Amino acid sequence: MSQRNTLVRSLHDLGLSTWFGGSLMGAVGLNGATGRAADPTERTRLSSLGWKLWSPVAAGAIGAHAVGGAGLILANRRRIDQHGGTAANTWTKGGLTVAAAGLTAYAGLLGRTVEAESEHGAEGATEPSPAASDKLASAQRQLKIVQWAIPAVTGVLVVLGAQQGEQQRPSQQLLGRLPGRH
Repeated sequence: MSQRNTLVRSLHDLGLSTWFGGSLMGAVGLNGATGRAADPTERTRLSSLGWKLWSPVAAGAIGAHAVGGAGLILANRRRIDQHGGTAANTWTKGGLTVAAAGLTAYAGLLGRTVEAESEHGAEGATEPSPAASDKLASAQRQLKIVQWAIPAVTGVLVVLGAQQGEQQRPSQQLLGRLPGRH
């Protein structure tokens, strides 16, 4: 029987890397570029359009990561049960994945508010103008935090995935199986 999990590992890793990279590019590139539009109403309209176009890709990436993660947990359930460090890492990754998905969903809700209020204009994609409505200003301030939190949390997930890869080294496997080493 094959011990390879190439498909689920690829779904897990490609999904996460797409989610991380796309959210970071959006926070840096898309928001940065649209903040330079000459017309203040174009700043929020264009950023909203860009994030809306990204949303289906992000949803697919999150889904691929989740399916891949579930497949890896299933394939490695014995190792997770026997090696305490792997179990702790897996539970931490699961919690952070749920948190990142929640942040992503919340960013989508805030983005819809910004889009609906885009006629008020703004200093930048996530920087309200002094004349912005309270609703727009609040959504933009929250969105600025959330849009940076997503790549921060998914970046931690990348690091935890690397740690799990290190836990698969033969020496780490042996240590995890020794009595009293959980």
